[in-house]
Amino acid sequence: MAGDSGCCTTADDGAESDQQQPLILERVDKDAGKSCQTVVRNRLKKHCSCTPEKIKSKVLDFFPVLKWMPHYKLRDWLLGDAMSGLIVGILLVPQSIAYSLLASQDPIYGLYTSFFSSIIYTLLGTSRHISVGIFGVLCLLVGQVVDRELALAGYLTESISSNDSAVLLAGQGNDSVWLDCDRSCYAITVGATLTFTAGVYQVLMGIFQFGFVSVFLSDSLLSGFATGASLTILTSQVKYLLGLKIPRPQGWFTLFKTWFSLFTSLGNTNICDLVTSLVCLLILIPTKEINDRFKAKLKAPIPFELFVVIIATLASHFGHFNTEYGSSVAGEIPTGFLPPQLPLWSLIPNVAVDAFSIAIVGFAITVSLSEMFAKKHGYTVDANQEMYAIGFCNILPSFFRCFTTSAALTKTLVKESTGCQTQVSGLVSALVLLLVLLVIAPLFYSLQKCVLAVIIVVNLRGALRKFTDIPRMWRINRVDASIWLVTMMTSSLVNTELGLLVGVLVSAFCVLGRTQQVQVLELGQASSREHYEDLSSYRGLHTHPGVAVFRYEAPIYYANQSLFKRSLYSRVGLDPVKEKTRWIKFQKQKKKKKSKQEEVANMKSEKEAEAEATEIVTLMLDEESRRNLRSIVIDCSAILFLDTAGVNALKEVRKDYEEVGVKVVLAQCNTSVLDTLERGGYYPDTRGDDGGEKKIIFFTIADAVRYVQSLSAPNGDCDTRC
Repeated sequence: MAGDSGCCTTADDGAESDQQQPLILERVDKDAGKSCQTVVRNRLKKHCSCTPEKIKSKVLDFFPVLKWMPHYKLRDWLLGDAMSGLIVGILLVPQSIAYSLLASQDPIYGLYTSFFSSIIYTLLGTSRHISVGIFGVLCLLVGQVVDRELALAGYLTESISSNDSAVLLAGQGNDSVWLDCDRSCYAITVGATLTFTAGVYQVLMGIFQFGFVSVFLSDSLLSGFATGASLTILTSQVKYLLGLKIPRPQGWFTLFKTWFSLFTSLGNTNICDLVTSLVCLLILIPTKEINDRFKAKLKAPIPFELFVVIIATLASHFGHFNTEYGSSVAGEIPTGFLPPQLPLWSLIPNVAVDAFSIAIVGFAITVSLSEMFAKKHGYTVDANQEMYAIGFCNILPSFFRCFTTSAALTKTLVKESTGCQTQVSGLVSALVLLLVLLVIAPLFYSLQKCVLAVIIVVNLRGALRKFTDIPRMWRINRVDASIWLVTMMTSSLVNTELGLLVGVLVSAFCVLGRTQQVQVLELGQASSREHYEDLSSYRGLHTHPGVAVFRYEAPIYYANQSLFKRSLYSRVGLDPVKEKTRWIKFQKQKKKKKSKQEEVANMKSEKEAEAEATEIVTLMLDEESRRNLRSIVIDCSAILFLDTAGVNALKEVRKDYEEVGVKVVLAQCNTSVLDTLERGGYYPDTRGDDGGEKKIIFFTIADAVRYVQSLSAPNGDCDTRC
């Protein structure tokens, strides 16, 4: 605390003087500031030096599989990994085909995506349990971009056959490229380019160690975003359930546009698709509930989805649903792999913004699930390495006509519950998908799209159940519930990508808003020890005559420094600014009346002026004497940081109160606050007998209280060097 150091004692009370001296601690000397050249040189030396040990460490960090694979416990882990990998692989087959529909892609590309991502994450990921592959929210985001680019390229509706070739102008401006490409070809070109761009963003964030950004995406934000996207996904699949051929609307408010199109097209409903959808829903919803209810007793969930896909495909094939009733089917699914191709570079500017939001969502979901299961099973994950892993799960597969991937909660839960120990299970799932890609895929030719839509809708149950948790969320924390509601409503009703941005902004404003609502608290001392707490919250606390102790439980910065001063002046009951204004006004009135009385020589007026002056001074003194306030102690223990405005606010408080005769001192400042006060010039130059600069720092409230009491003690002050 700035000021002449001193604790008041008497000569006959030396022992008590020792007890009343403030606590003195010596700060550790800080290193002198280094030049930019030195800092850059040290960084380059640290990160660019090349030794065999460092190379080995970097390789092992980048390929975590090289760390845990040599220590793989074959007897203990292989059976669980094989079982979980087999089950997840079986579940991935229908879901990969179904979610391809959501991403506006042909079924084969969903199988490619799940296959490559399972292998790459096994090599690069640090989580032992998450399942990386197709995720509904990302498929929705990809599908929206693909449909937009298809519309810009001239494919306005899905009624154009994928077999109809078209010469197509891709891109805009000087980088336009002519492609001989049909609708399906261009759709996956857009999806792969978008995926490549998102993967590059994720890898760059990993290089620059931006893994910490995941902490800014709270659970309530991600949950609200996923639920809002789920409503959009549900709406987008209704047209397949009804067998309607309507284009996906673009821009904002797609939910309303889609439902309007659905209601106006109800007369064109395909009865075959509608009946098939209802039958599949009646089968899958109860059976999925059975799996959820008895998952603790079942060694593995029963793959009802696969059974439904097989039965529906057989029924469609032998019933000729496509030719006889006009039902939409998956169509030809080729076997094997297509040769790799580069992304369409001219499309990157068109999809760059969309790719960034997709990169953030994919990374946030992957890291959240990784950390959740790592904490549950007692190991750690590296957020930056997860960024690399999910980034390369997008970059490398994009050359093989894949679209964006991330971790998926449902498949991760299945993977964990079926005995998964390591990512070897991901390799087993990849083998199942490889078998499908090489042999079985063409058998799904007659699979109806409405069946795939049913699979997507049924898998939305978990996200949609969040609506039943709204009352509980509201009771627990209204701020988090508000963030959830705003994010959900924006994502579903306005725009999916905008929902994520709005959720982040609302979360930030909620944090700032909390600092705008903090009020100064008056503290009292416990009767049995030197501990101070809020007078309005605890009984049995007492105050000190002439000394008031206050606490502010928030940082003091540019946004709340005015609120801090108003709140403090209100709690003290003495506003020094108003007191000074009243005194100045009184002086002006006195001077004016004195001049007037000299002119008219009216003694009565002079007496009235003196009486009015006496009344004003008495009013001022009465207000101060009501509290008998001589000193204020501000407890800064809850002030995490100050900025320049915060330092200036404390300066103004001290100066204003000193002008009305009230001493202000600070107590329990952390080192960061002390350094900011020092740099901001809060401490005036006070010289001791030796000419050196002196200031008092109070580490306890009790020391500060004893110090200000000593300043007004009737027996004088005694100098105490601090």
